Amino acid sequence: MPSLAPAPRLDLLGLPLEQLTRLVVDEIGERPFHARQLYRWIHQRGVTDFDQMTDLSKSLRAKLRERCALEPLAKDLEQRSVDGTIKYRWRTRDGRLLESVYMPAPDRKTLCVSTQVGCAMACKFCMTGTLGLLRNLTAAEIVAQVHAVNREVAHNEGLALTRPLTNLVFMGMGEPLHNFENLKDALQILQSEDGPNFSHRHITVSTVGLVPMIARLGAETDVKLAISLNASTDAQRDELMPVNRKWKIADLMEACRTFPLRQGRRITFEYVLLRGVNDTDEDAGRLVELLRDVPAKVNLIPYNENPGLGFFTTGEERAERFREILARGHVAAFIRENRGRDIAAACGQLANRQGPGAAAQESPSGATA
Repeated sequence: MPSLAPAPRLDLLGLPLEQLTRLVVDEIGERPFHARQLYRWIHQRGVTDFDQMTDLSKSLRAKLRERCALEPLAKDLEQRSVDGTIKYRWRTRDGRLLESVYMPAPDRKTLCVSTQVGCAMACKFCMTGTLGLLRNLTAAEIVAQVHAVNREVAHNEGLALTRPLTNLVFMGMGEPLHNFENLKDALQILQSEDGPNFSHRHITVSTVGLVPMIARLGAETDVKLAISLNASTDAQRDELMPVNRKWKIADLMEACRTFPLRQGRRITFEYVLLRGVNDTDEDAGRLVELLRDVPAKVNLIPYNENPGLGFFTTGEERAERFREILARGHVAAFIRENRGRDIAAACGQLANRQGPGAAAQESPSGATA
């Protein structure tokens, strides 16, 4: 009779403190305070080896090694842009590839986080959408990106901090609200006081407009919301973003109007400017009307041209004209600086491909971060 394969060990990286406490108490038979010690080792200090957790007893560490795991992502590729942006490509335990983008600035250190391998939304101008959805990332794999880049930044910049990152934007590969349960667990870990302790002010989750899930995001988490809008009419949006065929712009705007906002907070609307498609004066005027009763700011994103998709970027003068019309309509609007274009790390470019001008550094086989 063939022997049974051992059951896979539980990856503790994706367990919020309450779930970890239940595991430690109910299944391992230890006291609750040990769970908090373990959680802090994992999420404050970024330790991935149970043997380094020196204030845990040897017997507890042995139980953890036998039943549990801490699975870091393997760094598959690192690419550096001329503007300081770094794109990391990670390999999961089952061989899937995903990307995260680190964007340093004088006043902040931001990580663009992925939530899926590929994407099911199939937006016509986005390279990630050409991959289709390969699978959801687990909460552990979402959190692991943050821990990995924290270690990379601290090492590369000679920082003593275990959490040099200041801001997280969930705008990488995938639609975050299409993987809501794993996203929610990851956010709970990343915002916990015993963990990385990111403020609600410094985390933004972007969606193409999964209307029912926007309500759940507002009810079950405390983060900032960004909407990838990119059109001023349903006819336009139907062509550019298939999600609009299910939930029209009116549905999306109603979800935004009822989204719970803290005092002074606004919803960010991302608007990718496509030359001759959605960048006319009429589009700008319609956008003013759409946002008239929504606390909003607009990030105008000159399109990052992707080969084979058939779209082209709007020129600087036209982009500025679009912004001016929004401003005259009392809509706060900004033309966003695109980071990492030369390494295919900018908005809509994440598709596990190497940018034409990139300086790539292959990690040694088996290296992890």
